[in-house]
Amino acid sequence: MARPKSASHELKRDEILDIAAQCFADRSYPAASMNDIAAAIGTSKARLYHYYSSKEAILFDLLDRYTQRLLAIIGQVEATAQRRSLDDRAALHELVRNFLQEYETSATRHVALLHDTKFLAAEADAAPGQVPALSQRELILNRQRDVVSAVTRFLRRAYPQRVNAANQTALAMMLFGMINWTFTWLRPGGAMSYAAFAEQVIGVLEHGLAAG
Repeated sequence: MARPKSASHELKRDEILDIAAQCFADRSYPAASMNDIAAAIGTSKARLYHYYSSKEAILFDLLDRYTQRLLAIIGQVEATAQRRSLDDRAALHELVRNFLQEYETSATRHVALLHDTKFLAAEADAAPGQVPALSQRELILNRQRDVVSAVTRFLRRAYPQRVNAANQTALAMMLFGMINWTFTWLRPGGAMSYAAFAEQVIGVLEHGLAAG
């Protein structure tokens, strides 16, 4: 168990989210409790409630920040491609490298995104007579769809002779299938680095989708 924080210690939300994500990955989101998260942080449940009103609030903040981070990576790669005058294929390869670089340090967040989004609230609150905003679940799902759409767009631009309206969804899911589950087998410091695996993925794209 972590050493208890002093009463004057100001917890950082990133610290809470890091530890909560690990708890969710280790125990599963339904099984993990606010007590478990507080104990792992080394603080009291009362102090944890000072930052988050519930376990669901922690999960939403974790996924909200993480999906914004994934979309920011896409924007950064697009800006880099424009600044460096990369062609469309090189831009896709840069996106693969950047995603896997992020996954190397965000494995538990990625587990939560893949497994725990369904536990977010499906209904949004609204005052009488007002149209409700998007629910927490729908907001995260929409961001996931935006990521998929962006990757599909990168693929179509990179390999226009092989990727089309009929197969683009299948090929985008093929790419995600290669990189999204690395947390189950690829370990930092292991026999293959995340950077090396990124080059393997790029090699598969080049030899499998590049025009003959």
